[in-house]
Amino acid sequence: MDIARWLDTIDLLCTRDFPAEYGRTDVGTGGPGHLVAELQTSDDFWEDDGTQGEETEAQYDADRDGLTERLTDRWGPPHRISLASILERSMDGEDIPEPWGSLSAHVPDVHLWQLPGTARWMALGVSQWDKELPFQLLAVVTETAPP
Repeated sequence: MDIARWLDTIDLLCTRDFPAEYGRTDVGTGGPGHLVAELQTSDDFWEDDGTQGEETEAQYDADRDGLTERLTDRWGPPHRISLASILERSMDGEDIPEPWGSLSAHVPDVHLWQLPGTARWMALGVSQWDKELPFQLLAVVTETAPP
């Protein structure tokens, strides 16, 4: 865990211009109105009996919570929101704005702050696309409020 490096990346995201088009960035991905940084990525779990995945998930949740504590010192307590209803609405055909539509497919919940004095939102979440795939600790900065 490298909280200082993660905080530097979050500071960069909070001030950086959003890309005009979707694509890779030096810290993750981005598109119009949002940036997503991959702060940490685990190994995959193709040969795991389930225990390593559970331990890794617990560690990634703890890392997110530790980073949340540091960000709470800056911006106050976060909103903790589930993305399950956003995923359900997306699967029902509703057009969900990015980054929320994509995030809801692999991040169950986020810790969310509206950045003081700006129209930007910052979210932390733990991503996993499928049980064999890696976990990722993600930081998201967007000008789009959660739907």
